[in-house]
Amino acid sequence: MIEFKLPSLGAEMDEGTLVEWKIKPGDTVHKGDVVAVVDTSKSAIDVEIWQDGMVLELLLELHQTVPVGTVIARLLEPGETPEHADAEKRRIAEAAAAKPPAAPAPSAPTPTKVVPATGSEGRRRVSPAARVHAQTLGIDLARVTGTGPQGAVTIEDVERAAAQKPSADDRALAMRTAIGAAMARSKREIPHYYLATDIPLERATRWLAKRNQGRAVTERALMAAVFLKSVALALRKFPELNGYYRDGGFVAGSGTHLGVAISLRQGGLIAPAIRDVGSLSLDELMKRLTDLVARARALTLKSSEMTDATITVTNLGDQGVEVVHGVIYPPQVALVGFGKMSVRPWVRDGNVMAEPVVTASLSADHRASDGHRGALFLNELNRLLQEPEPLDEAPK
Repeated sequence: MIEFKLPSLGAEMDEGTLVEWKIKPGDTVHKGDVVAVVDTSKSAIDVEIWQDGMVLELLLELHQTVPVGTVIARLLEPGETPEHADAEKRRIAEAAAAKPPAAPAPSAPTPTKVVPATGSEGRRRVSPAARVHAQTLGIDLARVTGTGPQGAVTIEDVERAAAQKPSADDRALAMRTAIGAAMARSKREIPHYYLATDIPLERATRWLAKRNQGRAVTERALMAAVFLKSVALALRKFPELNGYYRDGGFVAGSGTHLGVAISLRQGGLIAPAIRDVGSLSLDELMKRLTDLVARARALTLKSSEMTDATITVTNLGDQGVEVVHGVIYPPQVALVGFGKMSVRPWVRDGNVMAEPVVTASLSADHRASDGHRGALFLNELNRLLQEPEPLDEAPK
């Protein structure tokens, strides 16, 4: 029997609220399937499952808030029957009964088994008054648990859902609180060191302009994609910057998955990941970046995108900032920042000329690397941006 627990969708997440079940008892699910939508302090996230199985029971009601790690569903493993699951639950219950009773944890309420309403709103029982009231309050009836006869949705159910729906101000405050908690933890626990270097971009900008020439606006690559690809390729030589600090030691990332810092329209910041950036062509990377930004601002991200990042990249150039001294997003061990690209005096071949220049910075964890290696990483990033042609290729 598989116990599916509410996953952590970020270092600052302690709890989540169930918005929607995408599954019901009896459904077969496969690794990577979206099974639920969970509201965090930042956005509503599509939660994926990472095991194959058949849904046995759902243990969380809609709009219920529980801590990370709470069992929210149980599944049968391939080949397992409900009888096997019942026997396993009896065995666990008997083992628990044999132990001295422990005081219940007030922060971890035991979820109650529920049978969620199935089908779309049109196939559910909804009183006419409740339907009108939901439209007035802007409540999605598909996400309202009915408590009337045969599960019918009543006016009281709609009002209860409306009361639980956070306002924009509430969400903004919750997000700022969560971000503040995560960053305070980062500064408290991580021994940061900071490095920065100016990188001339005259050759890279000429190359990119020539590459984009004749292409439709929607098919052009932006310098932001060039920066991401350069970071991913530079990390190949400096793997100690690409991963996590866990359980007292560095754990290398399973790939080069870059978290992209994205500002949200309602305020706050989020950093979902683009996976395996180093293996993508520039065109494919640009498509994924555009899609990720759009879905982040529409609050339709997947749980894997919130947990896969092995390093974060932030680009504040469009805000007129020249240098970024970022705070590492735990448990990651590094963050790369890019400021605005501006025309500055630059000496090339003994001559002073005006060139576009960007300041690239590195915030890194001294437990995983040191300043010498960090400086070499920035030098490699500089070299790649001086020879941009290979950035357009997807390594074989």
